[in-house]
Formats: sequence, C-alpha cells, structure tokens
Amino acid sequence: AVVSTQSGHYGRAIDEGITGYRDDSLETVKRNQMQYSLPLKILSYQELYGWTMDAIVKEIGMKNNCTFCGVFRRQALDRGAAMLKCDKIVTGHNADDIAETVIMNILRGDIARLGRCTAISTGSEGMISRSKPFKFTYEKEIVMYAHFKKLDYFTTEC
Repeated sequence: AVVSTQSGHYGRAIDEGITGYRDDSLETVKRNQMQYSLPLKILSYQELYGWTMDAIVKEIGMKNNCTFCGVFRRQALDRGAAMLKCDKIVTGHNADDIAETVIMNILRGDIARLGRCTAISTGSEGMISRSKPFKFTYEKEIVMYAHFKKLDYFTTEC
C-alpha cells in the first residue's frame, strides 16, 4: 500500500508471518523502494501484535484464519498510517478482489459491508481515508501491464 502525508508518500508493507508466503513480495517491495526512492516501512504482525499468522493457525487451525488475517491486516495498515501521520491509504485492490469481497459479503448476508466494499474511496470523520484506484482493473490486466512495462512486481494467491 502507499500512504500519503502532507510531506510526501510512503511505501507500506505488512508481513503477516506466514512462512513462504510474503518473503518474495517483501523482497520485491524492497527493490521497488530503491528504484523509486520511496521511503518504506515494513510492519509485521509479530511487531504489532506479538504473534504471527503461523502462530494463530497453530492455535485455531485452518478454519476462519483468512478472516483473522484480513482484520489484522486492515488494522496493521491503519496503525502504520497513524504512526506516519498519514491522511490517505492507497491499496492495490483490483476488480477481482472487489468481486470476491462482494460474493463473500452476499454469502454471509453482510449487507452493511456491500456498499463499503464497492466504493473507490472510503473513510469517515476521524478515520484515515482509503482509496482503491484499481477497482475497475482486472488483476490479469495489471500483471500484463507490469510485464510489458518491465516493472519489478510480484503476484501470488492468498
């Protein structure tokens, strides 16, 4: 994610502590930091909460671990943005992510979240606003663009 303040933009990455999952993408983020001279802060679940997702899964098993991870990840982005005194969080959520979230909310019957999950920008009084500029772009299009422009990127399934 990219977060912005009045003094500039910062790269943000979250290390959930899932063995073998985030390692390659964190290396890509570090290379991007050097290529674009963008200040970078990597926060870990271990640093923020005192445990990793691997430790949580060991305790609770595989059921509902995606829900835990999603909640902790959003909170980690918010905490990191607050630490940097940021006023906006810009994420890479794309059309595929939005479709998946809509389906999950429909299946759960969570009507309240349906409106929020489809908005390009969200935020309320006293909250750091979020923006999803790739909302209408499919993941395949993003990967193809990065490939043809020879951008250093990493993509993986959650």
